[in-house]
Amino acid sequence: MLRLSLWLAAPLLLLSSSLVAAPKPNILLIVSDDQGYNDLGSLGNGIITPALDRLAAEGTRLTNFYVSWPACTPSRASLLTGRYPQRNGIYDMIRNEAPDYGKLYTPEEYDVTFERIGGMDLREVILPAALKPAGYKSGIYGKWDLGTLKRFLPTSRGFDDFYGFVNTGVDYFTHRRYGVPSMYRNLEPTVEDEGTYCTYLFEREALRFIDQHAGESPFFLYVPFNAPHNSSALEPEIRSTVQAPQKYKDLYPAVDPETQINKKYRYDAPATVTTRAARQRDYRAAVTCMDDAIGKMLDSLEQKQQLDNTIVIFFSDNGGSGGADNAPLRGRKGQTWEGGIRVPCIVRWPDGGVKPMQVNDAFLTSLELLPSLAAAAGIAPPEDVVLDGFDWWPTLRGDQPSPRKEMFWKRRDMIGARVGKWKWVDMSGKAGGLYDLQADPGERNNLAQSHPEVLKHVQSRYANWIAEMEASEPRGPFRDF
Repeated sequence: MLRLSLWLAAPLLLLSSSLVAAPKPNILLIVSDDQGYNDLGSLGNGIITPALDRLAAEGTRLTNFYVSWPACTPSRASLLTGRYPQRNGIYDMIRNEAPDYGKLYTPEEYDVTFERIGGMDLREVILPAALKPAGYKSGIYGKWDLGTLKRFLPTSRGFDDFYGFVNTGVDYFTHRRYGVPSMYRNLEPTVEDEGTYCTYLFEREALRFIDQHAGESPFFLYVPFNAPHNSSALEPEIRSTVQAPQKYKDLYPAVDPETQINKKYRYDAPATVTTRAARQRDYRAAVTCMDDAIGKMLDSLEQKQQLDNTIVIFFSDNGGSGGADNAPLRGRKGQTWEGGIRVPCIVRWPDGGVKPMQVNDAFLTSLELLPSLAAAAGIAPPEDVVLDGFDWWPTLRGDQPSPRKEMFWKRRDMIGARVGKWKWVDMSGKAGGLYDLQADPGERNNLAQSHPEVLKHVQSRYANWIAEMEASEPRGPFRDF
């Protein structure tokens, strides 16, 4: 953990490692939703991602990069605050469970559910608010997922502009969740673009933002796509796959059959659902469509001669699910195995000394984003805030190893704890063990019996972390205070 006092006590460290001469760098943060660890074309699994492959060739790909939670809402809260979910108060999902069993809410019912009234504690300082004193204009286009009431929405938390949906997922075309429209422009709901594929809309808004601000003022552009998350429609055939435009599906081999009857579907059984092969094809098509949008953003910045002075960061909010490929990792979204929390990440910033065509195996996390971007902008982190990350630029430049030695995860009764190369996993008491990630990143060889002293040490570090989180200043919406 890195406390603010360390930053204030070490200005020379900031000056020597991170402060950037004018002009201040732009920031383009792109977050995909449920993308697998192996789902980059450059890794050779057959997925088509030329823009992400370009980013990897022109920047540094991180192979040991983690998010703070194995599913969306807490992961997104952490990347924006630089704080563990257990510290910032968002340590579980802001969602309703009933639709998993076929519940269709009326608008009136939905308005009083937790998914509508829950949100991030208003005391939390997020990235756009931290960057504002340095003159940054901030826009977000895509999935918010940190509260739907006006006081919780992006433009109430430091962003200057917002267009996207406010909950955990929608139908890609109707933009509805449980039959209720879910798209917002700034503080107001809108149905202006109903029927248009989400990725196209987020691409449109991001390009508009770049046209407006590139070269005029430093900007922070946050594009959290909902691709390639499964559709959140209730119809089984749609919900069981990822929606994607036909032209991107056509880039992949044809699938036959497209659907099958599932006699044990979670509700409305028997139900017509998408086959495994079609689900993988649809997933890949959604990723390729998203990649196309990313390519257009890079091209626009390049045309405006702003690309090299723009920090471009890409990663997934958690491990892959559905048609994703998490190889060689074990597990998937929702789990504390590596496949749920270690994600693909690429950073491009040549003007900041991030070298091209590099693969960096340093132990890094999304908790590093806020302190690192604040340092790049030449400003101190928020005052009186305990941060759980650090400035990663010296590590990305190859000047020093990562200061991170440990990381912890807790999703209800699922636990993950990494200390050095060792990882302890407890999957609700049903599976788990001790693993040497350096020798066994796939977590296949349980060493708990042969290394009991190591297991005890890792578990003691986890217990210390739990105690620190419980002693921290409480935050809503889940904490009791």
